[in-house]
Amino acid sequence: MTFEDLEPRIGRGATLTALGREDLDLYSVQELDERIAALDTEIARARSAIAAKQAKKSAADALFNFGA
Repeated sequence: MTFEDLEPRIGRGATLTALGREDLDLYSVQELDERIAALDTEIARARSAIAAKQAKKSAADALFNFGA
């Protein structure tokens, strides 16, 4: 058992919630641009995950929907 096992895990979505609460006045324009770029990358990653899940669901529906 390690110390990490004893620490509580961050809840699903907690990081996103924390991002929404940050004071953006503390950031420079360049830092805000970098933040937007990072968030755009995360949005693309989420959209890719959605597309993959939809493809799996469509394949499963086609497999188990025998001519209905």
